[in-house]
Amino acid sequence: MPQNSILVVRGGGDLASGVIHRLFRCGYRVLILESRKPSAIRREVSFCEAVYDGEAFVEGVLSHRIHHVDQCEEIWKLGEIPLLVDEEGTAIRTLKPDAVIDGILAKKNMGTSREMAPLTIALGPGFLAGADADYVIETKRGHDLGRIIEEGWAIPNTGIPGEIGGYGKERVIHSPAAGVIHNKAKISDLVEKGQEIAVIRTEEGHEIPVTASLTGVLRGIIREGYEVFQGMKIADIDPRKEQKKNCNTISDKARCIAGSVVEILLSKGVLP
Repeated sequence: MPQNSILVVRGGGDLASGVIHRLFRCGYRVLILESRKPSAIRREVSFCEAVYDGEAFVEGVLSHRIHHVDQCEEIWKLGEIPLLVDEEGTAIRTLKPDAVIDGILAKKNMGTSREMAPLTIALGPGFLAGADADYVIETKRGHDLGRIIEEGWAIPNTGIPGEIGGYGKERVIHSPAAGVIHNKAKISDLVEKGQEIAVIRTEEGHEIPVTASLTGVLRGIIREGYEVFQGMKIADIDPRKEQKKNCNTISDKARCIAGSVVEILLSKGVLP
């Protein structure tokens, strides 16, 4: 394989961003492909925020939105990561990367195939290793987190978040209605159970309150003005108040998954 291999990562949410950050620090040239309206909750550590703001800064690394794949080289020379809105992955055919990593984490395959690159890696459920992608990496918290799967599936999505500080499903907040969200609290705020952290303004003009499900740190909340649907995940609370600083840093889960991606790349000769 040539030096400075080119990698494409589909998705720029918090888990994918942990992988992207590690790959960049290792010396790989990375292009991020994102949707037109990414819905990250942990926005402080998600490169996908560059879709809205033009750039996003995560732990000392900058992603920069581009509008054509031909701009990649220019951004790489600046020591930054290019991000392109490309839901279908059409830029992959032009760029011809050494590997494609699917980090969309939609719990289902959104169009990634082994034909996209010499090496394909998918994160989480919805992919069959050896068919949809060469490798699948387990993303569920627990003993198997980060496990590299060469044949078979990751653990199916249970809909129950991993436990943090003794809380699982209680720490995740879903939208009580469809409409546009208006935030009353920001990421890293200390919130009390029952506190109003946002309102959903419905099409009919009603304002439906969104309240904190428990006391703790508001670890993530969807972007102000985002159009949400009923039941959509919109916020995340960490019950450990002393962990406020974690709101601005890559999670242990993302770092674990990132290590597995690097292991696969190096074992297959895809060098930085």
